[in-house]
Amino acid sequence: MLRNIDPVLSPDLLHALRAMGHGDEIVIADANFPAESSGTLCLRADGVTADVMLRAVLSIMPLDTFVPDPALSMQVVGDPDAIPEAVSHFQGIIDEVADNPIPIRALERFAFYERARQSFVVVQTGEQRLYGNIILKKGVIG
Repeated sequence: MLRNIDPVLSPDLLHALRAMGHGDEIVIADANFPAESSGTLCLRADGVTADVMLRAVLSIMPLDTFVPDPALSMQVVGDPDAIPEAVSHFQGIIDEVADNPIPIRALERFAFYERARQSFVVVQTGEQRLYGNIILKKGVIG
C-alpha cells in the first residue's frame, strides 16, 4: 500500500503513467470507446467512472504547459458546439485538481479517434455517459 495514491490507479496504470514522458498522451475513455481496437496499450477500469479516473490521474500527473491544448474531448456529432455533461464535469475536475488548469478543447470525432491511436495508453472506464472521453498530454515537473 502507498500513501496518497488513489486506489483506482492500478499497478499497471501507475507503471504506464511513470513510463510516459513529456508530451506523451493518455486517453481516459468511456465504456463505448473502441479502446481495444485503437492499437495502443489498453488498460481496463470497468468499475470506475471517467470522472473518478480523471481526478486520480491528475492527482499525480502534470498537464503540459508548453502546448495550448493539453486536454482534449470529443465533439458531439452533429452539434460541435455542444458541451456534454461528462465534459462539463471534466472541466470542473481540471479546474480543481490540475496543476495547469486550462479549458478543454474539442476535436471532431474521427480526429479524436486518430489522436487516441497515437496515445501512450488508453484507460477504458465503465463510464456510461456519452462523450465521456478525454485525452491528456503529460507535462513536466519543474
